[in-house]
Amino acid sequence: MASRSTPRPRPRPYGQPYPRPVPYGRPSPHARPRPHRRRRRRGPSRAVRLTLTLSVTATLLFGVVHGCGGGTPDGGSATVAASDGAGRGGGPAPVASHRPLPASPPVKLAVPRMVVEAKVVRLGLDRHGQLGTPPMSRPRLVGWYAGGPSPGEQGTAVIVGHRDTKTGPAVFLNLDALHPGDVLKVTREDRRTAVFTVDSLHTFGRRSFPDKKVYGNTGRPELRLLTCGGRFDRRSGYTANVVVFAHLTSVTGA
Repeated sequence: MASRSTPRPRPRPYGQPYPRPVPYGRPSPHARPRPHRRRRRRGPSRAVRLTLTLSVTATLLFGVVHGCGGGTPDGGSATVAASDGAGRGGGPAPVASHRPLPASPPVKLAVPRMVVEAKVVRLGLDRHGQLGTPPMSRPRLVGWYAGGPSPGEQGTAVIVGHRDTKTGPAVFLNLDALHPGDVLKVTREDRRTAVFTVDSLHTFGRRSFPDKKVYGNTGRPELRLLTCGGRFDRRSGYTANVVVFAHLTSVTGA
Protein backbone atom coordinates (compact mmCIF):
# COMPACT_ATOMS: atom_id res chain seq x y z
CA MET A 1 0.00 0.00 0.00
CA ALA A 2 1.45 3.34 -1.06
CA SER A 3 2.06 5.85 1.70
CA ARG A 4 0.70 9.35 1.46
CA SER A 5 3.29 11.99 0.82
CA THR A 6 3.17 15.62 1.94
CA PRO A 7 2.33 17.86 -1.05
CA ARG A 8 5.14 20.16 -2.07
CA PRO A 9 4.58 23.89 -2.52
CA ARG A 10 4.43 25.09 -6.07
CA PRO A 11 7.58 26.89 -7.21
CA ARG A 12 7.19 30.66 -7.49
CA PRO A 13 7.92 32.29 -10.86
CA TYR A 14 11.47 33.42 -11.37
CA GLY A 15 12.26 36.79 -9.79
CA GLN A 16 9.44 36.74 -7.16
CA PRO A 17 10.89 36.05 -3.71
CA TYR A 18 8.97 34.19 -1.04
CA PRO A 19 7.38 36.48 1.57
CA ARG A 20 9.22 36.83 4.85
CA PRO A 21 7.63 35.11 7.83
CA VAL A 22 5.58 37.40 10.05
CA PRO A 23 6.58 37.33 13.77
CA TYR A 24 4.00 35.77 16.05
CA GLY A 25 1.46 38.24 17.35
CA ARG A 26 1.85 40.78 14.56
CA PRO A 27 -0.73 41.18 11.79
CA SER A 28 0.28 40.09 8.33
CA PRO A 29 0.85 42.97 5.87
CA HIS A 30 -1.06 40.94 3.30
CA ALA A 31 -4.19 40.58 5.47
CA ARG A 32 -7.13 42.87 4.83
CA PRO A 33 -8.05 45.03 7.83
CA ARG A 34 -11.40 44.17 9.40
CA PRO A 35 -13.91 47.01 9.62
CA HIS A 36 -14.32 48.35 13.16
CA ARG A 37 -17.73 47.68 14.59
CA ARG A 38 -19.02 49.70 17.52
CA ARG A 39 -20.74 47.67 20.16
CA ARG A 40 -24.38 48.63 20.40
CA ARG A 41 -25.47 49.80 23.81
CA ARG A 42 -28.76 48.34 24.83
CA GLY A 43 -31.12 50.30 27.04
CA PRO A 44 -33.68 48.93 29.48
CA SER A 45 -36.04 46.42 27.96
CA ARG A 46 -39.72 47.13 27.59
CA ALA A 47 -40.39 44.41 30.14
CA VAL A 48 -38.33 46.25 32.75
CA ARG A 49 -39.99 49.56 31.93
CA LEU A 50 -43.35 47.86 32.23
CA THR A 51 -42.58 46.71 35.76
CA LEU A 52 -41.10 49.99 36.94
CA THR A 53 -43.16 52.51 34.98
CA LEU A 54 -45.24 53.90 37.83
CA SER A 55 -45.22 53.07 41.52
CA VAL A 56 -47.32 55.35 43.72
CA THR A 57 -47.46 54.94 47.49
CA ALA A 58 -49.97 56.51 49.86
CA THR A 59 -50.28 56.70 53.63
CA LEU A 60 -53.67 56.60 55.29
CA LEU A 61 -52.64 59.01 58.04
CA PHE A 62 -51.65 61.99 55.91
CA GLY A 63 -53.27 61.10 52.58
CA VAL A 64 -49.89 61.47 50.86
CA VAL A 65 -48.94 59.81 47.59
CA HIS A 66 -45.27 59.15 46.88
CA GLY A 67 -44.37 58.50 43.27
CA CYS A 68 -42.26 56.26 41.13
CA GLY A 69 -39.46 55.14 43.44
CA GLY A 70 -36.18 56.84 42.65
CA GLY A 71 -34.47 60.13 43.19
CA THR A 72 -32.07 62.56 41.61
CA PRO A 73 -28.51 62.30 42.96
CA ASP A 74 -28.65 65.77 44.47
CA GLY A 75 -32.27 65.46 45.56
CA GLY A 76 -33.14 68.59 43.59
CA SER A 77 -36.25 69.69 41.78
CA ALA A 78 -37.10 71.61 38.65
CA THR A 79 -40.01 74.00 38.47
CA VAL A 80 -42.02 75.88 35.86
CA ALA A 81 -44.36 78.32 37.60
CA ALA A 82 -46.66 81.19 36.80
CA SER A 83 -45.62 84.75 37.65
CA ASP A 84 -46.76 86.48 40.82
CA GLY A 85 -48.50 89.27 38.95
CA ALA A 86 -49.84 90.28 35.58
CA GLY A 87 -47.19 91.22 33.03
CA ARG A 88 -44.24 90.18 35.24
CA GLY A 89 -41.94 87.20 34.68
CA GLY A 90 -43.41 86.43 31.27
CA GLY A 91 -46.08 84.16 32.74
CA PRO A 92 -49.87 84.45 32.69
CA ALA A 93 -51.73 86.44 35.31
CA PRO A 94 -53.27 84.43 38.16
CA VAL A 95 -56.83 83.25 37.51
CA ALA A 96 -59.41 83.57 40.26
CA SER A 97 -60.64 80.38 41.84
CA HIS A 98 -64.20 79.10 41.43
CA ARG A 99 -66.31 78.15 44.42
CA PRO A 100 -66.15 74.45 45.40
CA LEU A 101 -68.52 71.87 43.94
CA PRO A 102 -70.25 69.03 45.78
CA ALA A 103 -68.58 65.62 45.61
CA SER A 104 -68.99 63.70 42.36
CA PRO A 105 -66.61 61.07 40.88
CA PRO A 106 -64.76 61.96 37.66
CA VAL A 107 -65.41 60.01 34.47
CA LYS A 108 -63.18 61.73 31.86
CA LEU A 109 -60.07 63.90 31.77
CA ALA A 110 -59.31 66.19 28.81
CA VAL A 111 -55.98 67.96 28.30
CA PRO A 112 -56.31 70.07 25.12
CA ARG A 113 -52.61 70.98 24.81
CA MET A 114 -51.64 67.29 24.85
CA VAL A 115 -54.63 66.32 22.66
CA VAL A 116 -55.65 63.84 25.36
CA GLU A 117 -59.09 62.59 26.35
CA ALA A 118 -58.89 59.75 28.84
CA LYS A 119 -61.42 57.71 30.74
CA VAL A 120 -60.98 57.88 34.51
CA VAL A 121 -61.00 54.77 36.72
CA ARG A 122 -61.12 54.67 40.51
CA LEU A 123 -58.02 53.73 42.46
CA GLY A 124 -57.71 52.62 46.06
CA LEU A 125 -55.08 51.51 48.55
CA ASP A 126 -53.99 47.96 49.28
CA ARG A 127 -52.95 46.63 52.69
CA HIS A 128 -49.40 47.88 52.11
CA GLY A 129 -50.58 51.45 51.56
CA GLN A 130 -49.89 51.40 47.83
CA LEU A 131 -52.18 53.08 45.37
CA GLY A 132 -53.11 50.93 42.41
CA THR A 133 -52.48 52.11 38.86
CA PRO A 134 -54.57 51.86 35.70
CA PRO A 135 -54.19 48.49 33.90
CA MET A 136 -51.01 48.23 31.84
CA SER A 137 -53.06 46.69 29.07
CA ARG A 138 -55.00 49.97 28.74
CA PRO A 139 -52.33 52.71 28.61
CA ARG A 140 -54.82 55.46 27.70
CA LEU A 141 -56.60 55.30 31.06
CA VAL A 142 -55.93 57.54 34.06
CA GLY A 143 -56.74 56.80 37.69
CA TRP A 144 -58.33 58.98 40.37
CA TYR A 145 -57.54 58.38 44.06
CA ALA A 146 -61.06 57.73 45.34
CA GLY A 147 -59.95 58.10 48.95
CA GLY A 148 -59.47 61.83 48.48
CA PRO A 149 -61.56 64.73 47.18
CA SER A 150 -63.18 64.50 43.77
CA PRO A 151 -62.09 67.07 41.15
CA GLY A 152 -63.87 70.34 41.85
CA GLU A 153 -64.56 69.48 45.49
CA GLN A 154 -62.88 71.43 48.29
CA GLY A 155 -59.37 70.07 48.72
CA THR A 156 -56.74 68.51 46.46
CA ALA A 157 -57.83 65.82 43.98
CA VAL A 158 -55.18 63.45 42.60
CA ILE A 159 -55.12 61.81 39.15
CA VAL A 160 -52.24 59.56 38.05
CA GLY A 161 -51.34 58.03 34.69
CA HIS A 162 -48.59 55.96 33.10
CA ARG A 163 -45.77 57.53 31.15
CA ASP A 164 -45.21 54.39 29.08
CA THR A 165 -46.03 50.68 29.13
CA LYS A 166 -44.92 47.48 27.40
CA THR A 167 -46.81 48.47 24.26
CA GLY A 168 -45.26 51.93 23.98
CA PRO A 169 -46.07 55.51 25.05
CA ALA A 170 -48.95 56.01 27.49
CA VAL A 171 -51.40 58.78 28.31
CA PHE A 172 -49.06 61.03 30.33
CA LEU A 173 -45.96 60.70 28.14
CA ASN A 174 -45.93 64.45 27.43
CA LEU A 175 -47.21 65.68 30.77
CA ASP A 176 -44.07 67.78 31.24
CA ALA A 177 -45.00 69.78 28.12
CA LEU A 178 -47.76 71.66 29.96
CA HIS A 179 -47.36 75.33 30.84
CA PRO A 180 -48.95 77.70 33.36
CA GLY A 181 -52.24 78.90 31.98
CA ASP A 182 -53.08 75.65 30.17
CA VAL A 183 -56.54 74.19 30.75
CA LEU A 184 -57.54 70.80 32.19
CA LYS A 185 -61.14 69.61 31.96
CA VAL A 186 -62.63 66.91 34.18
CA THR A 187 -66.10 65.60 33.37
CA ARG A 188 -67.92 64.28 36.45
CA GLU A 189 -70.80 61.88 37.06
CA ASP A 190 -73.13 64.79 37.81
CA ARG A 191 -72.60 65.93 34.17
CA ARG A 192 -70.67 69.00 35.22
CA THR A 193 -67.26 69.72 33.77
CA ALA A 194 -64.75 71.13 36.23
CA VAL A 195 -62.30 73.38 34.39
CA PHE A 196 -58.86 73.80 35.98
CA THR A 197 -56.06 76.19 35.07
CA VAL A 198 -52.45 75.04 35.41
CA ASP A 199 -50.51 77.06 37.98
CA SER A 200 -47.14 75.34 37.76
CA LEU A 201 -45.31 72.17 36.79
CA HIS A 202 -42.63 70.56 38.94
CA THR A 203 -40.22 67.65 38.64
CA PHE A 204 -39.35 66.35 42.10
CA GLY A 205 -36.66 63.85 43.03
CA ARG A 206 -37.57 61.17 45.55
CA ARG A 207 -35.57 62.65 48.40
CA SER A 208 -36.99 66.13 47.84
CA PHE A 209 -40.63 65.23 47.26
CA PRO A 210 -42.69 67.78 49.25
CA ASP A 211 -45.71 65.79 50.43
CA LYS A 212 -47.51 68.68 52.09
CA LYS A 213 -47.00 71.02 49.15
CA VAL A 214 -48.28 68.49 46.64
CA TYR A 215 -51.18 66.96 48.58
CA GLY A 216 -51.98 69.43 51.32
CA ASN A 217 -55.28 71.31 51.46
CA THR A 218 -54.79 74.84 50.14
CA GLY A 219 -58.25 76.11 51.05
CA ARG A 220 -59.62 75.91 47.51
CA PRO A 221 -60.46 73.19 44.94
CA GLU A 222 -57.23 72.02 43.31
CA LEU A 223 -56.05 69.20 41.05
CA ARG A 224 -52.76 67.32 40.78
CA LEU A 225 -51.71 65.26 37.76
CA LEU A 226 -48.83 62.84 38.40
CA THR A 227 -46.60 60.58 36.36
CA CYS A 228 -43.01 59.35 36.37
CA GLY A 229 -40.12 61.50 35.21
CA GLY A 230 -36.40 61.97 35.32
CA ARG A 231 -33.96 59.26 34.31
CA PHE A 232 -34.77 55.55 34.16
CA ASP A 233 -32.84 53.07 36.31
CA ARG A 234 -33.09 49.30 35.87
CA ARG A 235 -33.21 48.64 39.61
CA SER A 236 -35.35 51.44 40.98
CA GLY A 237 -37.32 52.72 37.98
CA TYR A 238 -37.72 56.39 37.17
CA THR A 239 -35.75 58.83 39.31
CA ALA A 240 -38.41 61.50 39.78
CA ASN A 241 -42.07 62.51 39.55
CA VAL A 242 -43.66 65.06 37.23
CA VAL A 243 -46.42 66.94 39.08
CA VAL A 244 -48.88 69.42 37.56
CA PHE A 245 -50.49 71.92 39.96
CA ALA A 246 -53.87 73.37 38.93
CA HIS A 247 -56.89 75.02 40.55
CA LEU A 248 -60.60 75.20 39.69
CA THR A 249 -61.46 78.28 37.61
CA SER A 250 -64.84 77.56 36.03
CA VAL A 251 -67.64 75.01 35.69
CA THR A 252 -69.72 74.10 32.64
CA GLY A 253 -72.69 71.79 32.16
CA ALA A 254 -75.62 70.97 34.44
